[in-house]
Amino acid sequence: MRTRSILLCMMLMGSAHASIVVIGNPANTNSVSAEELQRLYTGKSSSFANGDSVVPLNLSDANALRASFDEKAMGRSSSQIKAYWSKLVFTGKGTPPKEVNTEEEMVKLVSNNPNLLGYVSSGTDVSSVKVLLTIN
Repeated sequence: MRTRSILLCMMLMGSAHASIVVIGNPANTNSVSAEELQRLYTGKSSSFANGDSVVPLNLSDANALRASFDEKAMGRSSSQIKAYWSKLVFTGKGTPPKEVNTEEEMVKLVSNNPNLLGYVSSGTDVSSVKVLLTIN
């Protein structure tokens, strides 16, 4: 039992330090900066710098990578992000990004739609999508 607990802790620690890969459709000719990513995921922008429209996807709250993305990419805790979106939704000023349950679902959706933007952990197979940014 103790060995299992130690292994679980080691796996969780490893995932906390994994890089996050921001992905787009292979047809997407845009790149994305960290600042632009924040604007897209906070609803302050709905297009890339060149004017192409973009729809960001988020992992569900139940996915551990979501908290890591919120902290590393957004610079806020998940509860701060949730409070931010609650206020915008309540006042009718915004709609949070659509949520998906798994990284595999994220990759599949992004690979099939040039307007979608998503993120996965660095160990995920991203051969069907384009890597736009890596966040360490």
